[in-house]
Amino acid sequence: MAGADGAHTTTRSPRRSERQAARDAALGFKRSLRGRALGYLSRREHSRSELARKLAPFVEESDGEQAVERLLDALAREGWLSDNRFAESVVNRRAARFGAARIVGELKRHKLDGELVQELGATLRETEWTRIQDVWRKKFGSLATTPQERAKQARFLAARGFSRDLIMRILKVGNDALPEEE
Repeated sequence: MAGADGAHTTTRSPRRSERQAARDAALGFKRSLRGRALGYLSRREHSRSELARKLAPFVEESDGEQAVERLLDALAREGWLSDNRFAESVVNRRAARFGAARIVGELKRHKLDGELVQELGATLRETEWTRIQDVWRKKFGSLATTPQERAKQARFLAARGFSRDLIMRILKVGNDALPEEE
């Protein structure tokens, strides 16, 4: 957006939660922590840490220090909140486009159980050759003819979280061979 002096200025529009909070306040409506949590969970799966972070700005002094933790425990007991379901959701959404390293990194950022992350990482690594072939075929479709093209393909696949070994294999053979055939 150009200002009066011709310089470009950007203004950040309020986030959805900020707009909703302003609307609620204007109507004299106070939404409970539980209501907010169920609203978030009705849209998509959330990890425990992500939901705690989203609810933190709405905790009032009268709620007490442990209000969010108690609420998260109750939601987990009732089956609304599950880190296992969240992890499966992330894997299902990301597996077709990303490598194991990137997906595992995302799961770790959400502070999921280390054993769960390792288990899912091992499962992802088993199918990584097929997934890298699909991603490479969709984006490039043919072997690189110049070093610059090869580097571009390698950078793209590395940014997607695929292992270096698989990147080197796909850049050598394309879709022609399975990794064991080399």
